[in-house]
Amino acid sequence: MTRPDTDNELAITFFYYRDLPQAMRFYEDVLGLPLAIDQGWCKIYRICPGAHVGLVDESKGMNKWTADKPVQLCIRVPDVDAWYTYAQELNVDGLSSLFVNDEIGIRAFVFNDPEGYQIEIQSATRAGA
Repeated sequence: MTRPDTDNELAITFFYYRDLPQAMRFYEDVLGLPLAIDQGWCKIYRICPGAHVGLVDESKGMNKWTADKPVQLCIRVPDVDAWYTYAQELNVDGLSSLFVNDEIGIRAFVFNDPEGYQIEIQSATRAGA
């Protein structure tokens, strides 16, 4: 068998929600992500070129909401300090301290979205990290 020899067009990570409108407000108002594709009970937001997050009404999606969220959405930004100040002003749930991980070359912090998915905001501390 031969794998199709074409470029991928889009990457979407899907999260499942009990309260889709609340999740939409968070991703639009707090993270400032633009709605790229509206499929009714599934809203797909652009993070950066080629990378998207899909918010799915768990009553209609392929998977169901669960309290355990063993997944993290990581967004790399040019100025993690500005984002940290912003997150502090909003008093987002589960806000960590700003931390540095020299081993992988990042400066970052984490917090939770309205239904417990962890969001990491990070900047690289060295080239190639």
